[in-house]
Amino acid sequence: MLPPLIESLGLTDPGVYLCLFLVASLLMLWRLEAMLDHGLEGTALGTILMPYCSGLGNVLFVFILTRQGGAPVEALTNSLVNNVTTLTLLLGLPAVLWGLQVTGGGAGGGKARGKTASANVGAQIDRLSLMLTITAVLFFTGATWLLAEDGQLTRTDGLLLIGLFLFWQTFQVFDVLKHNVRQKISYRLMFYVDIALVLLSAWLLYESIDWLVAWISAQKTGFLSVDNLGWLSGWLMVLPNALLALYWGRKRRADIVYSSQVGDGHICIPLCLGILAVLTPVAVPPFFMTGLWLILGAVVAHAGFLLLYGGLPRWAGGVLLVSYAWFVWAGWSG
Repeated sequence: MLPPLIESLGLTDPGVYLCLFLVASLLMLWRLEAMLDHGLEGTALGTILMPYCSGLGNVLFVFILTRQGGAPVEALTNSLVNNVTTLTLLLGLPAVLWGLQVTGGGAGGGKARGKTASANVGAQIDRLSLMLTITAVLFFTGATWLLAEDGQLTRTDGLLLIGLFLFWQTFQVFDVLKHNVRQKISYRLMFYVDIALVLLSAWLLYESIDWLVAWISAQKTGFLSVDNLGWLSGWLMVLPNALLALYWGRKRRADIVYSSQVGDGHICIPLCLGILAVLTPVAVPPFFMTGLWLILGAVVAHAGFLLLYGGLPRWAGGVLLVSYAWFVWAGWSG
């Protein structure tokens, strides 16, 4: 519906649809932030809503790719690029620029000391929530590695991965509901208006991704071509995550930066891979398994830094940036 309207105006350049993709993503982020004022707690925003919205493009890409008859391996690359980027580049860069400190100390007297103690308790709870989310990434990635060790993901493997994801999301939803009951939180009308705007953004994302995938698939030579569809789409889909990481990092909300990036990984691994395997069983290339090992290493590192330092030190962020550079070099030189 939308592409014919745009093309009737003579706008058929890929940049138009790239701008549409970014506008839809920004609209999502704008209304998601407003949900914090409507009673949605920060960690819940990061672990439930933001991952769905920032990772929606990856889910749509799987359906669009299979509908257009594209190579299923490109969806594997898309999901791998997404998760490696979020766990290394998009957590490492905010850490280098502003630091990612989820918990921290502080001293003071009287009311100041009381406020500091209350803030520390909240930060400790955020850290525990993040540790649970990171543990889920560890299990999801490990399960994917075990299922793909025979060189392919079958429909049965896909159903198992989707089941793991749905179980995790059910657990998260009940946790948020318990929090709302304890805090006596109820959602006002504007909360549901924001949900409607998020759904509108989702439709705009679908239309823009559908057109861009078709355009890249039609290019047979050069960097912007069908041969690089998995990498290019992975970088495109990660742009909303980058905006999230930089925006909330600059606002010193390390809890949302962490939970949104780590939680987004659940969308690609296992949900996107599960949907792909159900729609069309796919052979797993060796580089995908290498990428899974990198993800597992990054997850273990994040868990260790959260336990030891309460966040991600700047020097560790630099190490993650170097790791991402190696991943890109290995992927393009292999």
